[in-house]
Amino acid sequence: MTNTLHTSLSLSSEVADAVATRTPVVALESTLLSHGLPPGRNLDVARRLENTVRETGAVPATIAVLDGVARVGLTDAELERVCAPDADLDKLSLRDLGPAVALRTSGATTVAGTAALAHAAGISVFATGGLGGVHHPLPGSDLTWDVSADLGTLARTGVLVVCSGMKSILDIAATLEVLETNSVPVLGYRTDDFPAFYLRSSGLSVPRRVDDPAQAAAVFAAHRAFSDSGVLLANPVPAEHELDRALHDRLLAEGLELVRERGVSGSDVTPVLLEHFHTASGGASLDANEALVVANARLASNVAVELAR
Repeated sequence: MTNTLHTSLSLSSEVADAVATRTPVVALESTLLSHGLPPGRNLDVARRLENTVRETGAVPATIAVLDGVARVGLTDAELERVCAPDADLDKLSLRDLGPAVALRTSGATTVAGTAALAHAAGISVFATGGLGGVHHPLPGSDLTWDVSADLGTLARTGVLVVCSGMKSILDIAATLEVLETNSVPVLGYRTDDFPAFYLRSSGLSVPRRVDDPAQAAAVFAAHRAFSDSGVLLANPVPAEHELDRALHDRLLAEGLELVRERGVSGSDVTPVLLEHFHTASGGASLDANEALVVANARLASNVAVELAR
């Protein structure tokens, strides 16, 4: 059973009841499941994320577009469909939602797509793995036009996004500058260093630090009184799952060379690099990915509980 706000946005009964009664809700993206993790493991992680949110006192709302309907809160059968090896789902950023709905296609939502749909559904807290950002220029160029839509969406959408920074394949310094330009507060959770996904520190500092979920909730609530933009809460990968830095740097160099050799560009760069990390690290990067996204779901749930008080 679902509660339909309009023909293109459908909340599960559980999520609709939680939003109506101001029960804590945490949005979860689906691109990680359909494009970021291998079949089998993706479904295990999907269920683990939802269970983590429930154990922490909130309601999970995994988001995807299925047959032209943006679904906020998936049934187990719908989770299985998103994670199926032959799902062949499109990757839906904010710009892709309208076409997917109008043409009745199906897709997994990115950070931008998930944040927009969560906000439309009345959900303020969203847990993910890593944020998109500014890519480094291609060889032979001194500037890039490749800037993730995640940044612009966060600048206009009042959600708190819990992530482990962004992947080190991106220009993290430039990404932080774009967030600052768009008045998006960046908080470090129990850290003074901005994380780099597989690594606990990018070598760059965070503008502000918070040390418990109540502080993060207070910052978000205060910010929303002055601005329509969201807030980024950066939570480093658990120390025991951080990739060895020497291994990370070697894999990154190999992956970038692979991208150059194949002539890969645009949105295809990240999947190629991630696949190289997963295979060449012997699964260590997959373990890190799972550990950090589960930790982010737990933290997001704790913040959502504080916001609901």
